[in-house]
Amino acid sequence: MHPREGSASISRELEKETWRHTILLSFQSLGIVYGRLSTAPLYVFGTISAADIKSHGQHELFSFVFWTLTIIPLLKYALIVLRADDNGEGGTFALYSLLCRHAKVGLLPNERSANEILQYEEENPSKIKVESGARRAIEKHKSSHYLMLFLALFGSCMIIADGVLTPAISVLSASSGLQRSLVDIYDQFSSSQRRKDSAERIINKYLPVPAACTILVCLFTMQHFGTHRIGFIFAPVIIIWILFISGVGLYNIVHYDPEIICAISPQYMLRFIRSTNFRNWKSLGSILLCIAGSEAMFPNLGHLSNKSIKVTFVCLVYPALILCYAGQAAFISKNLGEDITHLTESVPNSFIRHIFTVLSLFASAIGSQATISASFSIINQCLALSCFPRVKVIHTSDKIHGQIYISDVNWVLMVISLAVTIGFHDTAKIGNVAGIVIICGMLVTTCLMSLVIVLHWEKSLVLSACFLVWFGSVEIMYLSACVLNFHKAAWSIVSLLALLMTIMLAWHYGTLKKYNFDLENKVSLNWLIDLSPGSGVSRVPGIGFIYTDIVTGIPAFFSHFITNLPAFHQVLIFVSFKSLPVPYVPPSRRYLIGRVGPKEYKVYRCIVRYGYCDHSRDTDAFEDHIIHSIGDFISRDESDLESLISLEGRMIVIGSPTTDGSALIPLNETTPDVVPTCPANDGIQRSPLGESLETDCAPIKRKRVRFTLPPSSPKMPVSVREELQELVDARESGTAYFLGHSHLSVRNSANFLKRFLIGTYVFLDKNCREPPVALNIPHAALVEIGMIYTI
Repeated sequence: MHPREGSASISRELEKETWRHTILLSFQSLGIVYGRLSTAPLYVFGTISAADIKSHGQHELFSFVFWTLTIIPLLKYALIVLRADDNGEGGTFALYSLLCRHAKVGLLPNERSANEILQYEEENPSKIKVESGARRAIEKHKSSHYLMLFLALFGSCMIIADGVLTPAISVLSASSGLQRSLVDIYDQFSSSQRRKDSAERIINKYLPVPAACTILVCLFTMQHFGTHRIGFIFAPVIIIWILFISGVGLYNIVHYDPEIICAISPQYMLRFIRSTNFRNWKSLGSILLCIAGSEAMFPNLGHLSNKSIKVTFVCLVYPALILCYAGQAAFISKNLGEDITHLTESVPNSFIRHIFTVLSLFASAIGSQATISASFSIINQCLALSCFPRVKVIHTSDKIHGQIYISDVNWVLMVISLAVTIGFHDTAKIGNVAGIVIICGMLVTTCLMSLVIVLHWEKSLVLSACFLVWFGSVEIMYLSACVLNFHKAAWSIVSLLALLMTIMLAWHYGTLKKYNFDLENKVSLNWLIDLSPGSGVSRVPGIGFIYTDIVTGIPAFFSHFITNLPAFHQVLIFVSFKSLPVPYVPPSRRYLIGRVGPKEYKVYRCIVRYGYCDHSRDTDAFEDHIIHSIGDFISRDESDLESLISLEGRMIVIGSPTTDGSALIPLNETTPDVVPTCPANDGIQRSPLGESLETDCAPIKRKRVRFTLPPSSPKMPVSVREELQELVDARESGTAYFLGHSHLSVRNSANFLKRFLIGTYVFLDKNCREPPVALNIPHAALVEIGMIYTI
């Protein structure tokens, strides 16, 4: 075969596999993303009374539905916003991370680290962003930085709140359809009018809420299966549902009012606006629900892909919804004298109506999946960027990193959703609350997206302003309608929003204050160098891992420890985890390794860089990788060209372990790791820095990988081989882990707001999960050093 033919064949095969993958993800997207959007017809017209529909005109209302679906989900999200993904991740924090990288607006403590941490993100001169007046103005004014962070947190709260309200309104609406079907079935088999009335009262009173609660419990219980399995389980139901409602809609258009198609003309909307009054305008809050679920398209990018979400919406979901709403409006136009606003009433046959009711129950439960999975994605991003308390994140897919499950959040969402269902037990009231949540989240996306257009895409200010004004005006129009319904249970969203914002702001504030305290109270490198043999400080066998948030200097808690217990290990490794405003950090760029002080001190620093969607590492494997990476650093220290200059000297970017045998070689077998329970006691012999001495500490054994040196080679200098051997010997002697445990306290002169935020942070810190690095460390090897931080 000719080489060109072979290349063409490979390209065709790759393209074929790409489309197969896209089709597979498109299939999953129906069960993950579009369940909510496709079940909105259950309650859009159902939350408007028949009298209001009669006074407004069904043609005018359908015109609003058509153009709202066209402008917001199709034009704004599918064609524009989905293009602003952050390396495959979406949501308000993805937009915020883009702004943080392309304009210096970051306020998160993770971004205040030394310059060398972010240098791998710097672009080559040909791609450096042009310094514009807008970028200079935004970077100069600190208030704009706080505003952007507030918008990101506020938008995140809206998506989480939507994850509470959507299951409640979707399932409760479907339960109402089940209630109607049961009443109809009882009427067919009962001849007594009194029994019919009694049965109808019992069904209406006792069925909807218990049925909805049962479905909600089952829905949230299934979340631990992961997005991949749920997508395959739910997608067939949503496909049947979409085909069903579009078929019913097409039948109603042909049978009742074919002229309803003419209502797509904008003149019907203008006619509604000209003749509007206070009561008419409030009904737009219900029309807004037709785009419920559109905002979830963006955060769910991490679970799927841009192309799959876009293709599914444009080719299937959008035309099916237009047919469904047009058919429902056509049916209503011929039955204005009856209570026919619920979608179930537009199904033509009673037998088909019962099938539709059962199908709607399944579809409504599935419809909640979009907002639940979006809530997981948003909370994961907030967690990595220090804006949410520590929770356990479970990655449910090895291929698609964005598919996650958070058990703690899942059960909290379930409890609140059940409380909303039981407390309001009315789709109209929950719809008023959901309307405000939906439109506020969309407004936040519009504001941040307009900044991305000018700062990241480097488009003109005019284009950015056009985007903001066009989509912002439409969303503000709907927001004004929702505000008019504020007294109808919408006030409850204020309580939920206040709770979420308090948690996020308090955690961010407390984390920021702790980090600033560490920076202000760190000890200089000279302090460690000055610890001479005459000062009474001893070195004990083994390796000491010191976990700290700062990336230069000696953390205050470690100097506090040495002051009270004048001894530390033969090899010290300062480890810092730093989250960057990117979704993923490639393994080849993950570690920065450098020295702290002269060679003979055998003190190293390791900075672990990770994105807000990266997996958290297992402690055992992580420790082995750090040892191996330091071995690579020692062998490459003198010759590595890809190094960075920090305040403490050269740091080298280390990726996956080398396989050429130039540094440490891991052995296949594992042996017990002896961990001394105490770094110093009265039996320790005093010695100069760098000498390995015996200790009387009781050993703790656990499994770990052994390392050995490669065979002697003239290419490896003797000094390098000796340093590697010292590292291996220290590893054989055991490992201890030092963690700072801070206790925050507030000054007596602090104001009430600071006291409240710090108090909330302390409460959350005590009741959330331990730091991931501490979860797998043996208790006997863990040394927690407490310090009081006065804020």
